[in-house]
Amino acid sequence: MRDFFINLLEKLINVFVIIALIGVVGGAIAASMAPQNGVPGGVVALGVLVIGVLYVVLMAGFMYLGLGIYQNTRRTAAAMEDLARR
Repeated sequence: MRDFFINLLEKLINVFVIIALIGVVGGAIAASMAPQNGVPGGVVALGVLVIGVLYVVLMAGFMYLGLGIYQNTRRTAAAMEDLARR
């Protein structure tokens, strides 16, 4: 049952990353529509796009890192149990 929830969490992270990237692209498109206080919209849109993608990559990386630590710990515990049986 525990593995079911961990796998479900991994799928939810995948969905979060996709939705976040769609949001970043949508925000960049919205920012490009009009100038912002004299700054051309393209410059603001590029900033939104770059910063948004960096944010999504960092957050997704940390979430996948947490899942990776769990998976490695699980495999290590299984290997130690296997060694203890010998």
